[in-house]
Amino acid sequence: METVIRLSVALGIFCIMIGWEYVSPRRIQHISRKQRWPVNLGLAAFNMAVMRLSLGGLAYLSAVTAAGQGYGLLNRLAAPEWLSIVATLLFLDFAIYCQHIVSHKWPLLWHLHQVHHTDLEFDATTAVRFHPLEIMISMLYKVLCIVLLGATPWAVIAFEIILNGAATFNHSNINIPPAIDKKLRWLIITPDMHRIHHSTLPAETDSNYGFSISCWDRLCRTYVADPKQSQTAMAIGLTPFRELHELGFMQLLLLPFKALRKR
Repeated sequence: METVIRLSVALGIFCIMIGWEYVSPRRIQHISRKQRWPVNLGLAAFNMAVMRLSLGGLAYLSAVTAAGQGYGLLNRLAAPEWLSIVATLLFLDFAIYCQHIVSHKWPLLWHLHQVHHTDLEFDATTAVRFHPLEIMISMLYKVLCIVLLGATPWAVIAFEIILNGAATFNHSNINIPPAIDKKLRWLIITPDMHRIHHSTLPAETDSNYGFSISCWDRLCRTYVADPKQSQTAMAIGLTPFRELHELGFMQLLLLPFKALRKR
């Protein structure tokens, strides 16, 4: 049931975002959807199948197990339910923010994470362009965080839904008036804010790591308000890959191993 709920909400948000992109796009895309979408969505489908056969649902099950066995800080303290829910949502969101930074700083993880950044355009399908090994590592990391915290099971499901929905939203090529965007950024990550993270400029790629709420970037001083180029003109992706054609499905799966071999 937990999987059905997550997938239903994720699909609904994705459909809303791609419809919004079509009606009111922020940027003109120079690489067609027909060229990019089969790769990004194919990778997403492959990742879903891999997780279904391996670690799918492990986050929720680990929270249920922790609650039943009394593992984790919140369970030890017998915290009230409302506090456990708030603490779970905030702690897991900050944990993913930290994981994102490490994925850029640690070469072994960067070889996996760069698959996400090789997309030369930026839209809702970019949100699901991840290497399956990164997805699996992320799940194991979340399980560790959930058990240590003693996270509330239903709050874990809520967090997964929020994270997936926020990622789809803030990767979308949707046009939000600048005045509204500026106000939204005090609470959530907007597409204009996260797009800076996908810039080809290293100083901009090394910023705006958040996925859901914007406070972590502000508190940890990784926030960049505006790119050097305009939002509509800035180059997206990684510079070495901009001279190549859009990478195919198998090329993305093999990319981390090619990078390791070069090292």
